[in-house]
Amino acid sequence: MAKLENLKDKVVWITGASSGIGKAIAQECAMQGAQVILTARRYEELEKVRISLLNPDQHLAITADITDESQVRQAYEQVLSEKGRIDWLINNAGLSQRALILDTSMQTERAIMEVDYFSQVFLTKTVLPTFLQQKSGRIVFVSSVAGLLGTQYRASYSAAKAAIHMWANSLRAEVAEDGVDVSVIFPGFVKTNVSINALNGEGKAQGFDNEATANGLEAEEFAQIAVKALMKGEEYIVVGGRKEVLGTWMSRLSPGMLYKMIRKTKVK
Repeated sequence: MAKLENLKDKVVWITGASSGIGKAIAQECAMQGAQVILTARRYEELEKVRISLLNPDQHLAITADITDESQVRQAYEQVLSEKGRIDWLINNAGLSQRALILDTSMQTERAIMEVDYFSQVFLTKTVLPTFLQQKSGRIVFVSSVAGLLGTQYRASYSAAKAAIHMWANSLRAEVAEDGVDVSVIFPGFVKTNVSINALNGEGKAQGFDNEATANGLEAEEFAQIAVKALMKGEEYIVVGGRKEVLGTWMSRLSPGMLYKMIRKTKVK
């Protein structure tokens, strides 16, 4: 568990960086002195984020669809050619869900797994040789409290977020002797567009916010807590409100009681 005093001149690559949690993490890392690589599909939005960062000229916007392996490889090569190294990789890009299992098509099941699991696996495997060669660095996955609990309307999302957590655990064990650290962040409800963009059973964006998300942590507050924890070298990072944090503790101490609580919870 390597502790990092500051991020000055460290190269931090963040996916899903055009809005929400990714944007907020980028702003916080820049405040800490990092050189930030922003990746998402929309160049104009990425450029707006880059320009908003402290010392914008030392940051880079690289467009890529993380589900397209050739685009991911090209982005990786560009990062190395421009910066020469990667100190943190933050796998943040993700896609949520708001649909009952019975109403969710297999196409939608696979779409969520593609973004939230397979694409992150591929990007990490692409970048891993660089970390091993450097004998340093931190690989970060943004999972979710939903990946620890599993609730109604989020079955595929919960499954994908749980899967990336377990994959990260295995990765951590495999690279423990190579100077490479692995962290997983579990956000609770954060004020972002995650609910608006969440897929319904047909695979279309829900198009409206949910009360829990609208009343969640501010993205900037989330980012401050998460980046501080990463700089301390923490590997298991839960960031959320009291209910979400309590739920994660219940999942460890009394799963049976947690399941009963979830059944009675009105979530959408």
